[in-house]
Amino acid sequence: MTAKDAIKRAFDTNYWVLNQYLSDLSDADLLVRPVPGANHIAWQLGHLIVSEVRLMNEVPGPKPELPAGFEAQHSKETAGAEPAKGFKTKAEYLALLGKVRESTLARLAALPDADLDRPSNGPVAQFAPTLGAVFMLTANHQLMHAGQFTVVRRKLGKPVVF
Repeated sequence: MTAKDAIKRAFDTNYWVLNQYLSDLSDADLLVRPVPGANHIAWQLGHLIVSEVRLMNEVPGPKPELPAGFEAQHSKETAGAEPAKGFKTKAEYLALLGKVRESTLARLAALPDADLDRPSNGPVAQFAPTLGAVFMLTANHQLMHAGQFTVVRRKLGKPVVF
C-alpha cells in the first residue's frame, strides 16, 4: 500500500462512518443541538465542506465552487444563531460534500508521491506541516465531527450505529 492509498482509505472509511451516522436522520434532526450553544449537525456539515475547500487550497488543482453565501452561512459567527434558519437539506449537504470530495481525491491522485512531503503554507502549517499531513487532517476532520453527531443521535433516541 502506498501513502496515497492509505490517505484515500482514510477518506473512504471516515466518509462511510459519517454517512452511517447520518443515514436515519431527517433534515429537522440536523438542526438539533445536543446542548444549548453547541453546533448542530447542519452547521457542522457546512463547516466540513468549507474547511475541505480551504485546506485543499494548499494543493494544486481546480477549486470547487460553493453556493453563494454558503461559506458565510457556516462561519463561526452563525454557529450559534437561533433560530437556526437558512441551512440546507441532508441531501444537499451530501451532494455538495460528494462534489468537494471528488475534487479532493482528484488532487490526491494527480499529486506526485514526492509532493506529499512538500511543506504546507500559512496557518495550517502549524498542525499539518506537509501536503500529506494536510490530506490526513482533511480526512480525519470529518471523523472528529462525526463523533459529535453521536451525541445528537443519543438525544434523539436513535439506535447506536457502532
